[in-house]
Amino acid sequence: MQENISPWCWFEFVMDEKNRLRLDEQTRKAVAHYWKTRLSQQKKQKASGQADHGLRSAVTGGAQMDGFIELFTSVVVEAGLPKECIFRKRSVELPGFFRPTKEWDLLVIKDGILVAAVEAKSQVGPSFGNNFNNRTEEAMGSALDLWTAYREGAFLKSPQPFLGYFFMLEDCAASNQPVSVREPHFKVFPEFIQASYLRRYELFCRKLVLERQYTAAAFITSDGRNGMNGEFHISAEDLSLERFTKTLAAHVGSVK
Repeated sequence: MQENISPWCWFEFVMDEKNRLRLDEQTRKAVAHYWKTRLSQQKKQKASGQADHGLRSAVTGGAQMDGFIELFTSVVVEAGLPKECIFRKRSVELPGFFRPTKEWDLLVIKDGILVAAVEAKSQVGPSFGNNFNNRTEEAMGSALDLWTAYREGAFLKSPQPFLGYFFMLEDCAASNQPVSVREPHFKVFPEFIQASYLRRYELFCRKLVLERQYTAAAFITSDGRNGMNGEFHISAEDLSLERFTKTLAAHVGSVK
């Protein structure tokens, strides 16, 4: 009967208001954890007298995305797989085709079957330009490497796994202002004309799924001040965490 179904089993029932509130609460906690951890790392680094250049201390410290990884972990567990099947921080390497291995933020492996691999990334200002290129190239390269290795039988008897990409961007003036593009030889695609970095990331995440590089992608924004209280925004419904987690839960359920 439906009352015995785990509240996260969205692959069997449409998410109701109670579960939407639960997801929103967990997301808010993850967002707050991100900003608080980032601030704490900056303070510790300054106190030690070893401050990085610019805001690099918030990148080299790690742990900011732990709240989101915990959220995805809970989805997998509630969808039917034990925590013993979930790997994070340790034993997160998968073989590649163009390189020996690649570390993922979250792996789900059951009985020698690769069920899911998830990457969780973020970016804050002020250097959006170079970092945007680095992030997009990294995500595309990781997907290409994994799917080519999958084609070549690197994951043995595994059916096609779930490949997920989550991204949180700082919501600020610099990420929202229009950005010009150079066209010395050929015209860029029209959707990029005067597109802000926020808009560029939205387009990027959507195209990752449209081109089947990733099974699902989620994109949210948050500013440092209100983010301390867990405030975040979803720029597009097709890139919402609700859709992302429902797709993940459905895939885990089918393997279970």
